[in-house]
Amino acid sequence: MPISPADMDRKIDEHFHHEATDNVEGVLATLAPDAVHDIVGWPPGPSRGRDAARRFYEQTFNDLAESKVTVIKRLYGDRFLVDESMWEGRAPGRPFGLEGRNRPLKFRLLHVIEFADDGQIQREQVWLDMAAIIQQLPQN
Repeated sequence: MPISPADMDRKIDEHFHHEATDNVEGVLATLAPDAVHDIVGWPPGPSRGRDAARRFYEQTFNDLAESKVTVIKRLYGDRFLVDESMWEGRAPGRPFGLEGRNRPLKFRLLHVIEFADDGQIQREQVWLDMAAIIQQLPQN
């Protein structure tokens, strides 16, 4: 059954909403049970399944706060979307291994999302603008 752009928008917006409210269970519920979760550059590498993705979200929700995602542009294909967004908030923890010191942070994200037959997220690949993150969180 085809998945419309509106269906994809609803699912990714639900996913982003749960991320903004630090709701680990809500985020995981948007993923297919065997979803591939790939944050490019994340030291453990891609994970498979909801439980394996949990570690990333628990750590990230401790490291980043007041999360707000603003969509810049979305492109749609057959069962996938590419989402360019701007993340904005604070860094109270150690996001991506950097001392945040509760500083404000703003960076671009690129999501490549593939959907399962039932509309759940089957694969989430995320590319972060690490140059912008490093520039805003100098370690000296």
